[in-house]
Amino acid sequence: MRPRITLVLLAAALAAPAPADGKEKAAPATRAWFGAVHVHTGYSFDAFTNGSPTRPADAYEWARGKAIAGGGGGPDLRIVTPLDFYAVSDHAEYMGVFMQMADPKSPLSKLDLAKQVTSPDRKLAFDAFARIIDEMSAGRSRPELTDPAVSKPIWKEIVETADRYYEPGRFTTFPAFEWTSNPDKRNLHRVVVFRDSRHLPELPLSALDTEDPAALWSWMEGVRARGATLLAIPHNGNASDGRMFALEGRDGEPLTKESIAARAGNEPLYELTQIKGTSETHPSLSPNDEFAGFEQWDYTLSANAERPTHRAGSFARKALLDGLSLTREGRGNPFRFGLIGDSDTHNAAATNEEDNYTGKFAIENSPRHRLEGFGGTPEQTQQIREFSSGGLAGVWAPENTREAIFAAMQRKETFATSGPHLTVRFFGGYGFDAADARTQDLAAIGYRKGVPMGGTLAGGGGKPPSFLVAALKDPRSGNLDRVQVVKGWVDAAGVQHEQIFDVAWSGDRKPDPATGRLPAVGNTVDVAKATYENTIGAADLAAVWTDPAFDPALHAFYYARVLEIPTPRWSTRDAAKLGIAIPGGLPATIQERAWSSPIWYEPPDAS
Repeated sequence: MRPRITLVLLAAALAAPAPADGKEKAAPATRAWFGAVHVHTGYSFDAFTNGSPTRPADAYEWARGKAIAGGGGGPDLRIVTPLDFYAVSDHAEYMGVFMQMADPKSPLSKLDLAKQVTSPDRKLAFDAFARIIDEMSAGRSRPELTDPAVSKPIWKEIVETADRYYEPGRFTTFPAFEWTSNPDKRNLHRVVVFRDSRHLPELPLSALDTEDPAALWSWMEGVRARGATLLAIPHNGNASDGRMFALEGRDGEPLTKESIAARAGNEPLYELTQIKGTSETHPSLSPNDEFAGFEQWDYTLSANAERPTHRAGSFARKALLDGLSLTREGRGNPFRFGLIGDSDTHNAAATNEEDNYTGKFAIENSPRHRLEGFGGTPEQTQQIREFSSGGLAGVWAPENTREAIFAAMQRKETFATSGPHLTVRFFGGYGFDAADARTQDLAAIGYRKGVPMGGTLAGGGGKPPSFLVAALKDPRSGNLDRVQVVKGWVDAAGVQHEQIFDVAWSGDRKPDPATGRLPAVGNTVDVAKATYENTIGAADLAAVWTDPAFDPALHAFYYARVLEIPTPRWSTRDAAKLGIAIPGGLPATIQERAWSSPIWYEPPDAS
């Protein structure tokens, strides 16, 4: 067992003293804030056609803890633990237009398509939605649905709603939208987040205008030149079939220095986990990582359960390694991103709570619909069964304001969780010692002696870096199993490597002398009842770890991964409510987790 400190002590240690005037200085970020910025309402065409009655105001009411109507024949939606920040990011494509079709006063209600998408016959509505997706994937749009006279007031309403719900110090909102590039049904989506509502464009950029990410970055630069502050966050890339982190442009040519710089400058974060699974890594890419198979949603965005065939280019760890390879070649690093979790709900409610899951779409807002189907094909039903409960974005910031949280996102002082309010600190430096993991001033020491997650280590005079890591459980979720450090590096011959180190764990377990692998923490889940006991694991874990195989001449990255003990998955809970067996292909339990943003090491001669 590695060093531990008590729950109360670590809670204090994870937070550094706040500045007296409440303003951010060069001093450290003082607190973890949790939220989501990938949130759709009925103003998104696919949300509306799948039954969502929600509007942007509903999303903010839900995030603050109020009940909202969920639709789909299910109960009202209400979060147990309210969030600190939230952003509605409805699709720019046909933004709000489908809801207009349901308004008899709107000319759009007279369209033939309106009769289909507003039909009580769910199959008719779903088929209309599928045709729209097919058209968008083929680069086609419907002129009658893209009239700026319709779209501008809707975008204006979304922005004004975000401003109305912003309460500095208590609840932060951001204007946002999703750019939904979907070539050949391969997911290249980005959520675009504005720091505030100043100098915003009259309309967001749509993938109906361009499917090229480079064109999005160029558009962002133009908007920035007119005074706006914004960033883009690539969507969980598992459904991109290798395209999200491709090493060539749309023309098939290698990435240029210009495109590498444009991506790095506009996309400081990556959405690692959400309802459509987790894209940290894949068992085929990381065969020695026993936890690589977590929540793998293995589909493209096709409605017919099409499977992707490319793994490289779809997962974050391989992208981080590819970024090191490009850096080693002197071309720059397009994949120098921090990590967040998020939702991708299409029903206003982020559904991050495993014991309070209400589905991605309104049509899933009942256990029976989620597990037994709602009129779709068996393949579509299975896709929905394999949805995750959704993740959370964690940021370290001195206060809950737009300026402070956005700044934390830009500097990558962020972490991802698979849903719980699980907190992780991660610092890298050259002067940490074991006592630092047991002190009440852990965060203050971390900033004084090193750099936080999202930062860069340089120099060190050849001395191996050490890392200070601390994790605190969510009071409503499972105890902690272990803390790991994931290292990636490129050797002198240009070969990529990765290794996972267990650095702190609960109980008196000891690594296997032959394999070095730590025994499993155990499992208290009663599958039939969908319950568990927090009689194993730890409330908090902390350690200082020094890289035992450090080479000062090699580029490397490090990030922390924190695992909970096994708890019942949402599908297990639904099966217990219905009194049925867990459907095939679904795990009975889940080990919720958190991932820090990486810390990069650069050799002294790195240019």
